[in-house]
Amino acid sequence: MKETEHKNPLYKNVPSLLSSFVDTFVDFTVSGGLFLPNPDPKTSQNVREPTTRLPRVDRLIAIGDLHGDLEKSKQALRLAGLINGSDQWTGGMATVVQVGDVLDRGDDEIKILYLLEKLKREAEKSGGKFITMNGNHEIMNIEADFRYATEMGLKEFEDWANWYCIGNKMKSLCVGLEKPKDLFSGIPLAFKSMAKEYHNGVRARIAALRPDGPIARRFLSENTTVLVVGDSVFVHGGLLKQHVEYGLERINREVRDWINGLMGKSAPGYCKGRHAVVWLRKFSDEEKKCDCSALEHALATIPGVKRMIMGHTIQEKGINAVCDNRAIRIDVGLSRGCYDGLPEVLEINGNSELLVLTANPLYQNKNKVYLGPDSKEGLGLLLPDYEPKQVEVKA
Repeated sequence: MKETEHKNPLYKNVPSLLSSFVDTFVDFTVSGGLFLPNPDPKTSQNVREPTTRLPRVDRLIAIGDLHGDLEKSKQALRLAGLINGSDQWTGGMATVVQVGDVLDRGDDEIKILYLLEKLKREAEKSGGKFITMNGNHEIMNIEADFRYATEMGLKEFEDWANWYCIGNKMKSLCVGLEKPKDLFSGIPLAFKSMAKEYHNGVRARIAALRPDGPIARRFLSENTTVLVVGDSVFVHGGLLKQHVEYGLERINREVRDWINGLMGKSAPGYCKGRHAVVWLRKFSDEEKKCDCSALEHALATIPGVKRMIMGHTIQEKGINAVCDNRAIRIDVGLSRGCYDGLPEVLEINGNSELLVLTANPLYQNKNKVYLGPDSKEGLGLLLPDYEPKQVEVKA
């Protein structure tokens, strides 16, 4: 009888079915009630090369820093018609780029990661793309720099760790499944310079986000760090000529490998310091004149690219352009943990014409205006020296 049972295909699949059920249960619990669609088997079987270059698309949407604010993130997505009231993908074949800094300053970091993962899978099934990028706060958290984590953000990770460990205990009871690794292996039980009530949250955050940690590997390792779409290059902070010469594909591969635990604990050098790709402010600081010369040198080394689109530095007056529209700054500080700015997103159509979509009620009666091919290229006519924008407002 036992021999027959072991040969039964259904019996053989029980361990993997149980593991999948447990994972789905934990996901549903910690994500706020989301069921993730099954990934495309063609793209999920092997480790994929990070996306570095894509051709021009008919509709390209760029979204700035989200910083742990789930509701404001949804507002930005709805502004561009990317999700409906049930948070389902409605963007069709659009390509979306979120330029990083999902983590820190807000209380719903894990929930946003799950939402974005769900939208990636739904977009792919509709012929669209949803690409997420690494910001300086992703890099900081992987290195266990939690200076900007909120108290509720720590609690969210503590809750995640509790459910993750419950799931592992359930799996450990099933014969045929490999014994799960200890989530907290190598992490201290306490931290001398920290109030005791935060110890569990910090331990959970380290466990989740350290190189090869479950959250880091599952969500952040799929991020790209530099991305070219048509004639636009996206980066969280900024690119200098030396970054381009080092190699955009090389940067993306190395950051992915580091997040997956293949390159030690410390981030690559081009991700650290004020000239790093995720930290640079030469082109985005409103208080200082943009270094247009350095920008031109960087863009000139990327064939076919005429503009750089970046987040990182809050633009209190909204999305804007400088250096003859070659630098587009899209971080509007929408998170309530930052500036609590009104959501705005950038749209680029297939003719490389640009538009700002905004929630600002001042522009409710304005019509959608694209720049024509004979007009000054870029955002110049939409955003001249921070003057009011001609925009479309969507509920």
